[in-house]
Amino acid sequence: MPFNHLRAAIPAVACVLSLPVSAQTGDTYRFDAGAGAGMSGYLGDANSANLFRRPGFAGYAQGRYIFNPRTAVRAQVTGMRLSGNTSDLQNVTPSLENRSFSSWAAGVDVRGEFNFFPYGMGETYLHLRRVTPYLAAGVGVTTSGCDGKSYTAMSLPLSFGVKYKPSYRVNLIAEFTMAKVFGDHLDGELTDLNGIRSTFIKNTDWYSTVTVGMTYEFGPRCVACNRID
Repeated sequence: MPFNHLRAAIPAVACVLSLPVSAQTGDTYRFDAGAGAGMSGYLGDANSANLFRRPGFAGYAQGRYIFNPRTAVRAQVTGMRLSGNTSDLQNVTPSLENRSFSSWAAGVDVRGEFNFFPYGMGETYLHLRRVTPYLAAGVGVTTSGCDGKSYTAMSLPLSFGVKYKPSYRVNLIAEFTMAKVFGDHLDGELTDLNGIRSTFIKNTDWYSTVTVGMTYEFGPRCVACNRID
């Protein structure tokens, strides 16, 4: 009987003792959080070709749940400044006048991530890599403000980036994002300049960001006990 109690206690003891050791493995933490900054761009009625003709500032904060070395899901808040001028267009508007805008925009979204390679450090049997490119896509809402008015629309962000892990809990990230905004007011009232009526899909705006950032991992898993939540 005492032997049975001892045998039942062994997994729990192993779980506790394994925590300091597991901090040196690649699939140890469930969460990370961080922030970054960079450059923003815009495509719409005042800019039809060059994403960063009139670049602005962009910053973000994010939190991520890590499923495994290949996949994760993250929530992100992004703020940015956008601007444009119809004088940058190769064609001219029917009114023959140049119009410009300067606005702010904020996006809140959820994105799924897929790493090209199993990402992490340690656990050599998993063939983890400290560097990996990745893709992310999701859905969100973008709010913009210009000339004292604000507008809100659904958005679809698509991202490509590269992650690098300099240490077990720190990640450095460089990312390019394009987001389709299902609305025509990122540029304020610059809508239908060529007499083409906007719809939910047609003649809508895009924003883009190029950013670098850092995240820190936390929430250790109890690997020895097979707990992942």
